Amino acid sequence: MAPPLGNDVHTIRPEHRRTRRSVLAGLAALGAAGCTRVASASGKNGGDLLERLRAQGVVRLGIAGEVPFGYIDRNGELTGEAPELAKAVFERLGVGRVQPVPTEFGSLIPGLKSQQFDVVAAGMYVTPDRCEQVIFADPDYQMPDAFIVPKGNPLGLRTYADALRKHAKVATGTGYAQIQHAVEAGYKENDLVIVPDQVAGLNAVESGRVDLFAATAVTARLVARDSAKAESTEPFVALVDGKPKVDGGAFAFRPTETRLRDAFNAELHKLRRSGELYRIVRPFGFTKAEMTTLTAKELCG
Repeated sequence: MAPPLGNDVHTIRPEHRRTRRSVLAGLAALGAAGCTRVASASGKNGGDLLERLRAQGVVRLGIAGEVPFGYIDRNGELTGEAPELAKAVFERLGVGRVQPVPTEFGSLIPGLKSQQFDVVAAGMYVTPDRCEQVIFADPDYQMPDAFIVPKGNPLGLRTYADALRKHAKVATGTGYAQIQHAVEAGYKENDLVIVPDQVAGLNAVESGRVDLFAATAVTARLVARDSAKAESTEPFVALVDGKPKVDGGAFAFRPTETRLRDAFNAELHKLRRSGELYRIVRPFGFTKAEMTTLTAKELCG
């Protein structure tokens, strides 16, 4: 059972406040990193990728330029909840360096499967559909939804049911779980406005093109915090098949690489038990309420 939402006090470092221009500039500076494919690994006996990564001394992380999950900061450095956690785990696994491979969120699983990087480190939700394509570590966080709405929330939008009742125009991001959440509430997928990322979502709300942008709670509050025209709503748990659905985000691996996934999981659990996991992710806006004991097996169904 996921713990209830809380109000743990936290501080967001200034460098985590991002603009679309600075995100894109950082990705462009590192774009060449995505041009070379990693060597394919053997699936025999769970794969040999971990041994090869140790020999190389570097692991390549697929990221999607999304605050706070994985992005390039103003100094051109890789950071975010997932990359910082990856640094800690892979250091313990004997791999001393991480290298970002920026791509769009919707290209993360295809990029992983086509050997463009070794691991998806983008806070990706564990869903049954994705579990048919990749294997996941256990979630390192759980997350409710929230909306970005015009300042003052004039339509009083708190849930997808509110949005449907008010005939609100809904936007969300490419590949986001919030697409399913809105459809479950009664929206037709073709009626949703799908934008590339959360910054585009904020812009759509500020310009009046949509009534709300649906995202994870941590994304909504970080992106909207400096806006003069928009704000984030209180977090809420979406309904899927009529039941509350708390999502969990995790690292994704190729199905052949079970040894790497299992070794990663073992170190992740140690970090969770020691409290180090929370200390790593807290600067990115995560609270204790978003720590979790969910497993990939539970979420894969």
